Amino acid sequence: MAEKVGFIGLGIMGSPMARNLMRAGYTVVVHNRTPARAEALASEGATVAPDPRSVAEQSDVIITMLPDTPDVEQVVSGTNGVLEGIAPGALLIDMSTISPAATRRLADRLREKGASMLDAPVSGADVGAKAGTLSIMVGGEQQDFERAMPLFQAMGKSIVHVGRSGAGQVTKAANQVVTALTLAALSEALVLGARGGVEPEKILDALGGGLAASRVMEVKREKLLSHVFEPGFRVELHHKDLGIALAAGREHGVAMPMTAAVDQLFQALQTKGWGGEDHSAMLRLIEDLSRR
Repeated sequence: MAEKVGFIGLGIMGSPMARNLMRAGYTVVVHNRTPARAEALASEGATVAPDPRSVAEQSDVIITMLPDTPDVEQVVSGTNGVLEGIAPGALLIDMSTISPAATRRLADRLREKGASMLDAPVSGADVGAKAGTLSIMVGGEQQDFERAMPLFQAMGKSIVHVGRSGAGQVTKAANQVVTALTLAALSEALVLGARGGVEPEKILDALGGGLAASRVMEVKREKLLSHVFEPGFRVELHHKDLGIALAAGREHGVAMPMTAAVDQLFQALQTKGWGGEDHSAMLRLIEDLSRR
């Protein structure tokens, strides 16, 4: 019998991920801080729970997809949280992007309850969440990874067990560093090209055929060309992720000068009021800084 799945956090990413689990045949219990998003899935067959504790009480596997470390900590260990309802043998899969150190602390708390935890942050933005083609980076025990694999296959395409608890979050931090620096480089290249009289579409066509080609360029192409920065992944969230990466760098003694510089560009985007836009709005900032 397929395991009953709880899903907490139904935002831009969480809703389509939960929907893909339902399409794969899983019985899904959902909870969201904004009830309307949970009700939208209820109309498609999900069961709505009033709080995280209730989700845990009704589920064999609980998935969280939340904005930041404090959100996950509150949902898991706060009042009426997952820890109050989870049963021995249950599995928590946190697919948020949070602090590796916090992940390890939560995993310890779950072990005390006889449950287990995987950290499984994702990459692919809303496009990948909707298509079920996310890249999933998983930290935790091998047997828990194997147990969760059918769930991951319903939501993602590239699924890699990267190591022990917290390793998924470290890998996601590395992913966010590369993505942020690539967006900054693309933005500078497009502004340089446009200032030099080359159409942006032609620049992307040319770069896409050579060594500069990237998945970031493919996924963000239309936003970069249209200047419509409706969020697939918000600036404010990517800025948060770079903070996690820089903190990990300090913990492990890694020099990250380029990441620190791009982190400040994301800070500038937020200061200008663009924190709710897609992270490809980096182009707007470079254009703004290049005005004569």
